[in-house]
Amino acid sequence: MNRRARTILTAATAVALSAALAGPAVAAPPTDDHDATRHAMRAAVADGVPGVTVRVRQGHGAWAATAGVGNLETDKPRSTRDHYRVASISKTFVATVVLQLEAEGRLSLDDTVEKWLPGVVRGNGHNGRQVTLRQLLNHTSGIFDYLEDRGFRQTYMTADGFMKHRFDEAEPEELLVYALANEPYFAPGRSFEYSNTNYLLAARVIEKATGNDYGDEIDRRIIAPLHLTSTSVPTTRVTLPRPSGRAYSKLAETDTGPTYDVTELNARMAYGSGQMVSSSADLNRFYSALLRGRLLPPEQLKEMKTTVETGRETYRYGLGIVDRELGCGVHVWGHYGGITGSESAAVTTEDGRHSLAVNFNGDWSGSTDAIIEAEFCGK
Repeated sequence: MNRRARTILTAATAVALSAALAGPAVAAPPTDDHDATRHAMRAAVADGVPGVTVRVRQGHGAWAATAGVGNLETDKPRSTRDHYRVASISKTFVATVVLQLEAEGRLSLDDTVEKWLPGVVRGNGHNGRQVTLRQLLNHTSGIFDYLEDRGFRQTYMTADGFMKHRFDEAEPEELLVYALANEPYFAPGRSFEYSNTNYLLAARVIEKATGNDYGDEIDRRIIAPLHLTSTSVPTTRVTLPRPSGRAYSKLAETDTGPTYDVTELNARMAYGSGQMVSSSADLNRFYSALLRGRLLPPEQLKEMKTTVETGRETYRYGLGIVDRELGCGVHVWGHYGGITGSESAAVTTEDGRHSLAVNFNGDWSGSTDAIIEAEFCGK
């Protein structure tokens, strides 16, 4: 995940309850031709995004469109059926499995990390005895984000580093070394700081509790029951399933300079924090099913939607899910995801009836937020 993607996630990743004092906002139905959404997609391409793919599900109907190209060399357009790396949207899948395990009585959100991963979270002020599973899932653990470690960034997130290491596969424990070489952001429970390390650990807890790879549990518990045929948790695969566009990055912290084709990479480096591949249709189906209570009992869904402040007035974060208040007062629930060459967002209304998933095949410009505002607020 590049720095710009993480910045978007840190700011944008808030999930939860709509304000208690306000009645539930109702999204104004978009025009039949989705003019505002189309305009926002074209604006993203004009801003430098190579290509955009969007799919909307509303009631029993669906609408999909693309803008720009999927391949800068051939000008081949993007497909509404494209597969893409969803990055941190994976976190909602991981959190859902943890909550299912709680519902089954196999763990508690109040369990400490130390209980499940003894001795793993230690060093420079980190202490797994003081961090709960709930604090992992809502990013109040204070555990340092391994993506922010200077050594990690130099090794994997510069242009030279990416080209040299794009196919590397690292075990979560190797990535934890980068995190634990730094001091925690704060004492557990004191504040909010988005940290990908939290979900490396959450995936490991799933594995300890079930004896299976966390990806196998996602497949068995979510992907198969919902028939998400374009969704997977790849292990060592470095290509995307077809159809898919190419993925592009500047491999820099600016939006200038050369554009690199970064389509082939090993996302296992992200593990539970952002390893998955999906499509817009599958993401719409997943979030709609989740908010409608098809994946979690009422108690666990309520826990997922119990949010904390993030420092952004319009974003709150629950357990692996973001509650975003739009400019027109509508609340949508979902997540954002950024990984080298790809930026995505998937959201739905609280009743699960109006969903949108969007992907950019470039990571240096454009705004998925603008497309969400256009769809749900008509502007």
